[in-house]
Amino acid sequence: MYRLMQPSDKAAVLALWQRERGESEEFAANAVERFAGQQNVYVAEENDAIAAVALAVPVTLQGRQGSYLYGLCGQGSLILAGLLDYLCAQQKLRGAGFTVAVPATPEQAALLQDKGFARAFALRCLPREVARNLWSQAEFDSVTAKKLCELREKFWPDTVQFSPERMAVVLGDLYSRGATIVANERGYGVYFRKEDTLYFVELMAEDDRAAEVLMEAAREKEVIVEKAVITVGAAQSLFLGEGTRQEYGMIRFDGEPFDVSESYMRLMLEG
Repeated sequence: MYRLMQPSDKAAVLALWQRERGESEEFAANAVERFAGQQNVYVAEENDAIAAVALAVPVTLQGRQGSYLYGLCGQGSLILAGLLDYLCAQQKLRGAGFTVAVPATPEQAALLQDKGFARAFALRCLPREVARNLWSQAEFDSVTAKKLCELREKFWPDTVQFSPERMAVVLGDLYSRGATIVANERGYGVYFRKEDTLYFVELMAEDDRAAEVLMEAAREKEVIVEKAVITVGAAQSLFLGEGTRQEYGMIRFDGEPFDVSESYMRLMLEG
C-alpha cells in the first residue's frame, strides 16, 4: 500500500533511511521534517512495515510548481517503481506539473528512466588557473538562504528553486561539509577547498571577468590555492564552450511539458 507518511511512522521511516542510506538519524530527521515536511513524505507499506520512502520537496521552475524527488530508498524495484508512480500522481493532484531528480546511482537512473524521467540539467566541468590579485574584493559566508535564492533569480532565473526555508537546509548541509560562499555585487560562488584547488559547485556572475574576480578573491583568502575546478550549467554563458559535459539531473512531466534545454539545477541536497 502506498500512502502519505503519518506521524506514527516517523521512527520506522528514520530507521529505514539510516539502514538504506547510511546517514545519521539527525540528518534523516532534518530531511524529513525541515527539507520536505512530513506532508510531502510518501511511504510504501508491506506486511504492516514501512518498506520504502520518498520525499517530494516543493520546487519552482519557470514560474511552475513542481517537486524534487529525494531520498528514494527501500528494497525491491517493483515497490520503488510503484511508490514513484503514486508520488507523482498525488503531487499532480496538488498542482505539481513536473518532478525533478538527481539519481544517486546508475541503477536509480535506470529506474527513473523506466518511470518516464528524461535526462536534463546537464553541467560543464572545467579547470582554470587562478591569477593572484590582491585587489579582487569580495565577502565570504555573508549570503543568507533568502539572499541566495534572490541571487539565483537575478543571475539565472531559469533555475529549479527551493523556498528560502528549504534552501536554509541545503546551506546548512553545505557548510557542515566545509563549503564557503564568496560574493560581491557582480556574482557569487559556492566552493570547497581541497589542498591547492578550489572546487566551485556553483558559480554565477555577470561575465567571465566578474567570475574570475570571485575566484581571485577566494585564492587570496585561502592563500595556498593556485587553481580552480568549476562546475556550471551547460547552458550558462560563463566560459562558454569550455569544459566537459556531465549528466546531472532528470525530469518527468505530469502536466504540460515545457522547454528545459537552458534550465539549471544544482545544490539539491543530493545523494
